Formats: sequence, C-alpha cells, structure tokens
Amino acid sequence: MPWWEKEKLQDRMPFLMARNLAKNAIRKWFEVQDFTEVETAQLQTSPGNEVHLLGLETQWTSPELESQQMFLATSPEFACKKLIAGGMERIFEFARVFRNRDLSPIHTPEFTMLEWYRANQDWNVAIEDTCAICLAAANSIGAKYFRNKEFQIPINAKPERLTLQEAFLKFANIDMLSTISYDGKTKRDEFAKLAINSGINIDDNDNWSDIFTKVLVAKIEPDLGKEAPTILCEYPLPEGALAQKCSHDNRVVERFELYICGIEIANGFGELIDAEEQKQRFESAMDEQIKIYGKSYPIDYDLLDAISHMPPTSGVALGFDRLLMLITGARNINDVLWSPFIRN
Repeated sequence: MPWWEKEKLQDRMPFLMARNLAKNAIRKWFEVQDFTEVETAQLQTSPGNEVHLLGLETQWTSPELESQQMFLATSPEFACKKLIAGGMERIFEFARVFRNRDLSPIHTPEFTMLEWYRANQDWNVAIEDTCAICLAAANSIGAKYFRNKEFQIPINAKPERLTLQEAFLKFANIDMLSTISYDGKTKRDEFAKLAINSGINIDDNDNWSDIFTKVLVAKIEPDLGKEAPTILCEYPLPEGALAQKCSHDNRVVERFELYICGIEIANGFGELIDAEEQKQRFESAMDEQIKIYGKSYPIDYDLLDAISHMPPTSGVALGFDRLLMLITGARNINDVLWSPFIRN
C-alpha cells in the first residue's frame, strides 16, 4: 500500500499535525529569544569533512555546459557559520539535509535538521537551549512523556549530565583519558587492552576512534536517557570534529549529545574558531576516510576563511523528526514524515 493511499495517510495524520504544532512552537521559542530564521543552500561544494559522514553527490552544469561537482547538504552548518562570520548573532534553520547509507526506523536519507547558533555565547547555554526546545515541542501537543518503545520518561524530568570519561568508567570500567596524551596523541594499544578486558571484540585494524565507537555503542548508549534526558558531554579530542578544546583539559572538547529514551537526538559544540587547527582536523579526517571508504570530500576553504572571522560561538544540530517520534510515541521515522523515503 503506497504511503499516499487515503487510509494510510489518515492513520499518520495525528503525527503530521503534531509535526506542525511542534514546528510552530519552536519557531515561537526562537522568536522570543530574538533569533533570526535563515534558509541556506542545499547545494554545496562540500558535504562536510567528518570520517563517517557520507554525502549525496550531484553535478551542476553551467550555461556553457561546464560541469561542476556538487553535494546535497548533510547539514546547514558551514553556511550558518559563514553568516555568523558576516555579523549575524543568533540564527536558526529547519534544514532539509541528506545522508548516504542511512536507513533504519530512526534514520532516513532525507530529513529535517534543526540547527541554531549563538555568537558570543558559551556552549552551556546551547545545552540549556536544547532542553528547553524539547520541552516546548512536547508542550505544544500536550505530551506528558517522551516515549520510545518500552521506555518513557516525564517531559519535565531533570536532565542528567555525564562526561564521556565518567560514562566510560561507569558503564565499561575503562579509564578513557589515560589513553590520550596531553599533546593529543592517542595510545591505541592501551585502549584496545582496556576494551578487551571490558568484553569488547577488537580487530587488529581498529584504530583509536574505532575502539571508542565500539565501546560507546555496546556499553554506554544502551543505558543513556532511560530515566531522564542524558547530556553526554566533554568528548575526547579525537572525536571533537568542529569543537573547541575545553579550557580545563585539552584532551576533551566542548561537545555534547543529548539522549532521550535511548535515542541520540542532538549534537552541540562550543565551535572551533581556529582556522588552522580546523584545517588540520579536516585533512586528518579525510585521510582516514580514504582508508575506510576509498574516497574523500573536498575541503571548503571558504569556510576556513570564515572561521577566522567568527566570534566565540555555540551551535547545535537537533534531529527534528526524532524529536517528533519521542513526543508522539511514533515507532518509525516514516510516521512523522509528510512524504517518507521509499526504497525500491
């Protein structure tokens, strides 16, 4: 039965009406906070430069029939940061974004990413924003609980804050930071031994980040956000992507993720504004991407120029469709999409 068939569409209509109510409530929240809504381009010269972030490629043909490689946006981040560099101070966007190799009950290749940025604001303010926005969305439809399958937690439950170091010690009995030197170099073999002792299967070709991900997925994520929203924060430097180093320990960065009922829903940063360091991180990530996937993506040098003009900034990317699942109790992401992705 096609998704647009009348009976099937009517079954999904309560989720879709909730979608509109939540979006309107979030827009109102940003309006009260004096944010400006923006709309950035979906065609970009680079889909991003994180190792496992895979974009959808296309070609633009000029009137002179010259062809240029382009990518559908995986995030509005690069464009938003350029707007911040240009003098914008508080911006948000409901962006249509695209990711390759993503398909599951909580993944779809095309989805809505809610992103916002605050110039001259600490990343802790971004954490407060994230919790407030989730609450505003839930209140807009009268939801009393966040729900995912057998799990539910009250929408007003006080969020728990947990560093990655605390989480690795608590759930895996691993001293993660002991495997990172203060100069940023990682101790892969030491990390592997600790992971094996915790019951994780490690392959000879697993690097430090591979081991980190295996422990995170197997030992930590299953226990997050089950009794209250969990803010997992202070990620290790190798997982820092575009985040600023923490002032109290340069082995960790100003990055957090929010988990609710076992689902990762948001990813936020105190943004890195050192263009040279960002360039080095991009190049290192693309070297690793070539090893894993046999290809890499171009670096957006215009972004690096913009970063050098950015003030201290915090930013968050929140999966709007996943938030809708949690406040409506939908069991599949397709239930909250007006036109779901259908695989032939």
